[in-house]
Amino acid sequence: MNKLLKIFICLFVVFSLPLSAQTEEENRIQSIPDSVPSVIDSLYREDQFYVGLTFNLINNKPDAISQSGFSGGIHAGFTRDFPLNKRRNIAIAVGLGWSLNSYSQNLFIGEDEAGESIFRELTNDIDYSTNRFSTQLVEAPLEFRWRTSTAETYKFWRIYTGLRFGYIYHFKSNFVQPGNQVVQTDVPELDRFRMGATFTFGFNTFNFHLYYSLNSLFPDAQLNGETIDFSVFRAGLMFYIL
Repeated sequence: MNKLLKIFICLFVVFSLPLSAQTEEENRIQSIPDSVPSVIDSLYREDQFYVGLTFNLINNKPDAISQSGFSGGIHAGFTRDFPLNKRRNIAIAVGLGWSLNSYSQNLFIGEDEAGESIFRELTNDIDYSTNRFSTQLVEAPLEFRWRTSTAETYKFWRIYTGLRFGYIYHFKSNFVQPGNQVVQTDVPELDRFRMGATFTFGFNTFNFHLYYSLNSLFPDAQLNGETIDFSVFRAGLMFYIL
């Protein structure tokens, strides 16, 4: 009887050990919270992708030239944000972008038989349906940035100002009238290198964006003996992502 009791006690101890270990493991698993707290990124960056829509105005026009119809632009790009302080709400940003702009006005741009450019005013007695030129640029923005952001805040005020350098890789002037179309893409008088000052301010999603060119589009062109000193002013909205 004593032997049977000893055997029974030994078997009970052997079989109870795995059950006890399993119970402890289950308790440990159940003690783990369902959701792990997210880690706050203390090295966050802001507004590294941008998309913008603008209304384009031509300044410094000769008296005979005026805009008509809609002139607009689409802008997109990437900027690298380099914070300057511990809070990371003051920064310098440099980047690369693309810009498409159109300008509807009454300046005819053509070419004579000798290959020389023609700049002429389209008066009211000339029948035409379209006269506009467009530009496509690669741009390099350089900005000084101030904002009220933190690592936990996704809605904040921002003020960005700086310079935007660009190069017009495609230019197209398009004139259309009944039975005739004139397309001009090579204009030696065009200054393809662009430089402008920018200012962006706003809160959260909607941000007002201003751009003013610091050099003329056609510095060597003349109309009726007057220099065509076109400069560009763009105003619109800028949207930032990440």
